[in-house]
Amino acid sequence: MTESNPVYKAVERIDQARRYTLELIRDVDDSDWFCEPMPGTTHLAWQLGHLAMAEYALALMRVRDAQPGDRDIISRDFRRHFFKGSKPEPSGNPSPDEIRTVFNAVHAQVMQEVPSLDPASLTNALAAPHPMFDTKLGALEFCADHEFLHAGQIGLLRRLLGKKPLR
Repeated sequence: MTESNPVYKAVERIDQARRYTLELIRDVDDSDWFCEPMPGTTHLAWQLGHLAMAEYALALMRVRDAQPGDRDIISRDFRRHFFKGSKPEPSGNPSPDEIRTVFNAVHAQVMQEVPSLDPASLTNALAAPHPMFDTKLGALEFCADHEFLHAGQIGLLRRLLGKKPLR
C-alpha cells in the first residue's frame, strides 16, 4: 500500500488519532475514569467506550458489514451502552479494563483488516449515508475526525482532573 492510496491515508489518520488519544489517557488513573466534572456531563469511560463503538461502526461495519467474529471483539451490549446519543452514566458501566480491552481490540481489528481493502470498493455510495459522508472511504476518513473530536473532550476532562496539557 502506497502513500497515494486513499486507504493508506485513512488508516494513517485513524492510527494517528488513536496514538493521540492513548497519549491523553496514559497518566489517568482508572479511579478517575468515571469522574464527571459536573453531574450529567461526561466521563473518560464513556468517551473511550464511545470511541470503541464508533470505530467499529465506522471502520468495520460500514465498510464490510458485520461479521460473525465481531461479537468476540465488541458485544451488542457494549455497543448499546456507548452508541451515538447514549448518555454517560455514573454507574452500571463496564470496568476500565473491559473498556480498554474492547477499545484496543476494535482498533487492532481495524488495523488488520482495513489496509488490505481495495480502494475501488470504497467509492460506492452507502445505502444509509451519514450527514458527514456518503461512501465507505468517507466513513474511514470520518473515523479519524470523530476520534480527534472526542480527543478534545478527553483533553478537557484531563484538565478538569488537574492534569497538565501534554505539550
